[in-house]
Amino acid sequence: MPLINFRLWFRSLLVVCIAAVLAACATPAAIQVQSADPAFQRSGRFAVSVEEVGANPQAVQGGFAWYDAGYRLLLDLANPLGSTLARVEVLPGQAVLTRSNGTTQTAPNADALVQEVVGVAIPVAGLRDWLRGRTGQGLVQSRETDAEGRLTRFVQDGWSVTLSRYDNQGPGLLQLKRTEGQRAISVRLVVDAS
Repeated sequence: MPLINFRLWFRSLLVVCIAAVLAACATPAAIQVQSADPAFQRSGRFAVSVEEVGANPQAVQGGFAWYDAGYRLLLDLANPLGSTLARVEVLPGQAVLTRSNGTTQTAPNADALVQEVVGVAIPVAGLRDWLRGRTGQGLVQSRETDAEGRLTRFVQDGWSVTLSRYDNQGPGLLQLKRTEGQRAISVRLVVDAS
């Protein structure tokens, strides 16, 4: 193999390897908890965008790891390279955000906490059910299912929800949309692992 072709091949291989490593880092590791209680776990990537009339669009993306034991919910949020930015812990009557620098913020529930921290309503309470492919509590409109009876589309609590790419635990792709006055919010969750 000529030296020039070898260098080109080696550079191409190096770029592919670096891209694979960065892609692998985008999803944080599953949350490890010492408990005999069964828990529902998912991890993957998220993207949130907010568009408001007369303002520049805002967007954030990264990775997430979800641990739900019913009485306790843990949610790790990571930057696109996989470094944990914060952990949200939800217990009955309290939600706590702990940032990577150790500072904390509390609220009575996860939805109020996210609204306070991010300034945008994200339905954490609804996600507890939606990640499992069910609607949970609250008024449901426009409910649609696929040929296998799995929930694919519905409107609940002001959110238009589309679920697809099911595996044995639930949907692998969740797309949430909501309009609040002149503001449009879009949330996309892609599940990489259970």
